Amino acid sequence: MEQKTKIHAEDGRQEILITREFDLPLELLFRAFVEPEIVEQWMGTKVLKLESKRHGSYHFETTDPKGNKHNFSGTIHECVPNQKITRTFEMEGTPFGIQLEFWEFEKLTEDTCRLNMHVIYRSVATRDQVLQLPFAQGINMAHNRIQEILGKLK
Repeated sequence: MEQKTKIHAEDGRQEILITREFDLPLELLFRAFVEPEIVEQWMGTKVLKLESKRHGSYHFETTDPKGNKHNFSGTIHECVPNQKITRTFEMEGTPFGIQLEFWEFEKLTEDTCRLNMHVIYRSVATRDQVLQLPFAQGINMAHNRIQEILGKLK
């Protein structure tokens, strides 16, 4: 089955470009990233903190199948409703360090939109390590869940 979320990783670069089109109104998609109740549904995680504003921050906790807890957090540097979010992301207890993420929300029609994500890592080596994980499958699954959950709210 073709993955709808497209990932472009150019050799020798420390960035990833991710694009996904959704059959959702732009405003509804944006809510999936700023409203804790919706984030918890599609991410399958507990939102401990989510301040969707300039100089805000977030802290999420997830539990793996073995019962181990994993935390990830960051700072929201910019949050323009229905347009863009700029934030840092750090998964605690991993060697990957902090990454910088630029998310842009683009309206295509009244009922469709596109999410463009530009993720920058500290080094090419770190980016390549992330890509060796089941990263593409994971982000596709997450985006599929957004479409499924929010599709019921349309």
